[in-house]
Amino acid sequence: MSTSPLWARATLALRLLAVDPGGLAGIWLRARPSPVRDRLLAALPALPLPVRRLHPSVGDEALYGGVDLAATLAAGALRRSAGVLGRPAALVLPMAERATPGLAARLALALDSGAGHCLIALDEGAGADEALAPALADRLAFHLDLGPVGLREAPAFAPDAGALAAARAALRAVSVPPGAMADLARVAARLGIGSLRTPLLALRAARALAALDGRARVATADLRQAVELVYAPRATELPEPDPAPPDPAPPDQDRPETGDDGRTGAGDLRLPEELLLEAVAAALPADALARLAAARAARGARGSGAGAVQKGNRRGRPLPSRMGRIDGQARIDLVGTLRAAAPWQGVRRRERPGRDGLQVRPDDIRLKRFEDRSDRLLVFVVDASGSAALARLGEAKGAVELLLAEAYARRDHVALIAFRGTGAELLLPPTRSLVQTKRRLAGLPGGGGTPLAAGLRAALDLSLQARGRGMSPAVILLTDGRANIALDGRADRAAAAAEALGLARGLRARGIPGLVIDTGARPERALATLAGALDAPYLPLPRADARRLSAAVAAALGD
Repeated sequence: MSTSPLWARATLALRLLAVDPGGLAGIWLRARPSPVRDRLLAALPALPLPVRRLHPSVGDEALYGGVDLAATLAAGALRRSAGVLGRPAALVLPMAERATPGLAARLALALDSGAGHCLIALDEGAGADEALAPALADRLAFHLDLGPVGLREAPAFAPDAGALAAARAALRAVSVPPGAMADLARVAARLGIGSLRTPLLALRAARALAALDGRARVATADLRQAVELVYAPRATELPEPDPAPPDPAPPDQDRPETGDDGRTGAGDLRLPEELLLEAVAAALPADALARLAAARAARGARGSGAGAVQKGNRRGRPLPSRMGRIDGQARIDLVGTLRAAAPWQGVRRRERPGRDGLQVRPDDIRLKRFEDRSDRLLVFVVDASGSAALARLGEAKGAVELLLAEAYARRDHVALIAFRGTGAELLLPPTRSLVQTKRRLAGLPGGGGTPLAAGLRAALDLSLQARGRGMSPAVILLTDGRANIALDGRADRAAAAAEALGLARGLRARGIPGLVIDTGARPERALATLAGALDAPYLPLPRADARRLSAAVAAALGD
């Protein structure tokens, strides 16, 4: 039974975290629930901290503590409960990709406070847009992905508690050679890593490696292994190695002797940057940088696989209650109201003696809040004109079917608009039914002129209708860009192009995200201009099949 390199890296990262939990801050673990993930989490007791589990919607009271309502009412005096962050702990956050920006900021502040917390962020996201908040990812030393690891490649892992305790005791005395930090910073810059925290985390990992190995000084091997663990998942570019400079020293000149650990006689560490770059390159999969670029593009897109966030007071995921006034519509958070009133009961009884029972005032009222996500509608606007219409419609059919096959988890709806001749037609109203989609997509006609403006107007009308029903629309345009039919049906290229640009600006002004896919044999400059007016990504895909088209839509709109 062979051990996966990813699994070996994960177990080493956990051992290093057990040596320096407060300094290394934690692990971003990207993996769906599985026996492999459970096997790694089973080793968390090796950390020298109590393990506390959080929820992605945990409130401030659970984090920082608050009024213990039952104890306060029973004692007649204020009693407070301790929060999770009151004492150093190993915080385990399932579904970390769903953590709100507020929670991410609070956890980041806790990690920066020096209190000794560390975080195990369990990222269960299925798409590139579902990822840990950058504020937390920047602070966690290790980024691990156990998705490709099978159970047979992940042998049982039981850290040696005695060795970890000895390493923790020796960590404070581990020294770092001069110049190591500067070398790590230069290597980080060459790899496109902009955060200044990353070299610091790598240096802490190197010190923990030396302590685990029973050495009092960081060696070259420690730094090399540290950059593999810390830099490789963060690298955004991999520069070509610099040519080796000529050696100015003659062959017979005496040189300082170098020990096995990479130290010279003067006590400096000989650390060529290329050595560390090679370490990062060896740890990177072949397509890692391309996937990182796609993920960044997806996270930067305005679309969201789960639809737009809507806050209200009727339904959805509960949010912390807020002070408010009773208006007959909002729902009162009874527990929150009592908790707000409890600390003031002694003062109020002295102000108004003789009144028994709990005294609640308008300022104590707390109203419930919820967060809901609307369904998203993908509106495909397909050019069905000309001799290539059948091929383009075939690609659109396949892409729609592929996206619908994955819509069960994302709650997406799709619609299809085809434009040809002198106008546009809604061929498929918003639906999630795969059977209905296949039936309606069969035998679509093609040919004629290119009324691009008519297709965009139909998409705008449909998007506004969908938004009125509480959906979040996004428009995907597939065309070769040669608009030649105006909205009134005239064959006028200039008017057709101007009207298409005006409708694209209308979509942008209404905040409707989009994607422009150029299906022509050569990229069309007019389509790039149209994408700019729409404020949408422009993708030239002259020979896209259904699967490539589906992948492009997913990457650009954040699926």
